[in-house]
Amino acid sequence: MKTVFSTLATTAALALLAGCSTPGPYAPQDTTKYTIENTNQFVLLDEATQTSVTCTGIEPRTLADGRLDLVALVKNREDRRIQVQIQCVFKDEHGFSTGDETPWETLILAENSTETVHFTAMNTQAKNFTIRVRQAR
Repeated sequence: MKTVFSTLATTAALALLAGCSTPGPYAPQDTTKYTIENTNQFVLLDEATQTSVTCTGIEPRTLADGRLDLVALVKNREDRRIQVQIQCVFKDEHGFSTGDETPWETLILAENSTETVHFTAMNTQAKNFTIRVRQAR
């Protein structure tokens, strides 16, 4: 009886230790994770726009006074007219906002049409950008 009990206790202890063993301290978490707004220049903020809207091209250029100027082609992928809101956030070379955000503007897209949207930075700090699109409110 003692042999059976000690065998069971040893087996249970080994099973418990095998499930809990780690090869030392916890590994550090990956700190190089980014949000979608840090990696993409055109961001669709909700599920409805993700299925209805796409960007067929963005043409950035620098004006003579050093400000960033953008032209984006926004396409409606639906067979119906949709209404969205669009905004541009201008960022510095490190990806941080320069505080220069355009106000949300309403964009009406006809069936399967493409519209041109134009944004210009207010200062010369802008080197990068994120264009954001959401459902009209």
